[in-house]
Amino acid sequence: MGPGKVPEAAARGRPPAGPAPAPGTNTLVTAAPGVVCAGRRAVVTASATTVMGRSSSPSAGAPGAPRSLPSPTPGPICGFPAPTDTVTARQLWGQERAITGNRQTGWTFADAFVAEDEPLLWARDQAHAAGLRPVSPATGAVLRMLSATVDAKAVAEIGTGTGVSGIHLLSGMRPDGVLTTVDTEPECQQFAREAFRAAGFAANRARFIPGRALDVLPRLADGGYDLVFCDGDRTEGLEYLAESLRLLRPGGLVCFEGVLADGRTVESGPQPVEVVRLRELVREVRESPALIPSLVPVGDGLLCGVKR
Repeated sequence: MGPGKVPEAAARGRPPAGPAPAPGTNTLVTAAPGVVCAGRRAVVTASATTVMGRSSSPSAGAPGAPRSLPSPTPGPICGFPAPTDTVTARQLWGQERAITGNRQTGWTFADAFVAEDEPLLWARDQAHAAGLRPVSPATGAVLRMLSATVDAKAVAEIGTGTGVSGIHLLSGMRPDGVLTTVDTEPECQQFAREAFRAAGFAANRARFIPGRALDVLPRLADGGYDLVFCDGDRTEGLEYLAESLRLLRPGGLVCFEGVLADGRTVESGPQPVEVVRLRELVREVRESPALIPSLVPVGDGLLCGVKR
């Protein structure tokens, strides 16, 4: 076998042949780095077969030695670790591919996949200058696609910002569609007006309502919206969800931006109230019988649900 070559069996997704484990044992099979093992869980190292609790290669305490992974113990919220749990290496199942350093390159490519025009770039600059965090280009592209997919004529947005997400939503909506956007900062909404105008949208395509979302949403019509996008106060997600289910027609879509909170949502240890509330939101969307859920890994996490 030449240098750098992978055994034929491993190249097809199977580990190289090794000593058979004792009957009834839970076996973790290792493979060459970057190679995916089929069927059972796999640890990508340079060593041989590891049986749970025993190793045929270096001792378990030696650097670089393979480590046994415990049976998964679900956390208190849809698999999230409890504050006192220790986070261990994530297990690979079935034909899941091992992701290496190319992950960051892929995310960068996804962000640049749909180019943003001058009005969008201007709105993004205004957001940064105001200390706001607009949706990423990839998240905006997904929002544009989703609004087009549901053929949206009426969209409600919580958190206008400077208009970055609004431009993406309007771009995917029907030509006669109207975006109702709510924000507590009228100054930011003025930037959004200018951005919408520069992007070519008529003034009657957007309805700006200043105020707190939970004060405004109850005044909107039941079942009158095709999509609700939530990018407001992260501690109010459950309340936004309840209002969204009332506002949406059957087949309508609700989306929440920023649910991963820079990775803190899935981290162990004590977390601020904001993160705890996000965990509760993720669990509620996942378990709600009224929704078909999905968590899209773009930006800081886009949580979506289609109303049944």
